[in-house]
Amino acid sequence: MSNRPTPPDAHRALLVIGGAGPAPGVLAAMAREAQRIVAADSGLDLCLTAGIVPDLVVGDMDSLSDPRLLDAYPPERVLRFPTDKDETDTEIGMRLLRERGYQSISIAGGGGGRLDHLMAIMGLFERENPPSAWKTDKEEVFPIEGEWVFEGWKGATVSVFPIGNSASGLHSEGLQWPLDGLVFRRGYPGVSNRAIADIVKVEARNGRVVVIKSTVKES
Repeated sequence: MSNRPTPPDAHRALLVIGGAGPAPGVLAAMAREAQRIVAADSGLDLCLTAGIVPDLVVGDMDSLSDPRLLDAYPPERVLRFPTDKDETDTEIGMRLLRERGYQSISIAGGGGGRLDHLMAIMGLFERENPPSAWKTDKEEVFPIEGEWVFEGWKGATVSVFPIGNSASGLHSEGLQWPLDGLVFRRGYPGVSNRAIADIVKVEARNGRVVVIKSTVKES
């Protein structure tokens, strides 16, 4: 679990995309916290594994397991886009939710698969109004500006990547190698730190960072 200061009136949405995602129970819990759920293409398959009925299905539908799954949704809840387009299905989902006023958007899915797709999702965290979180089957990704507090992380591998050119004024608690005094510059992340406490705090006073919690065992 994680938390950060969020306006009480913030609209929260969940964007479910294709690829490996959180366990069905975790995904269902994410859906219960969202006021709006959008499935991007084969994210619909992931929704169905968790018993989630999305409010909207978007994308070119080129990776959906069975196009007939869309028959269960009225036409106004299915937005089709051409395969040859300037946005990925994930970008389309993000844009549509932003246009509808949702301030806090979590992404679920996207694990494994093509490297270019993974990098494209990570690129969303470099933009203004990035996703609030991204959860795959083995990773959790969070953009940090100011302080975040994470619970239940003891034993996890934790990596830190700068957003933009650099990030400084860092502070951490609960990590084996503290971040205090470090400056992260583009291209020089902090990889494979370890959470040695159940509660981990990460603060970025100058700039922003992305924190990645991984459950993948190191070889």
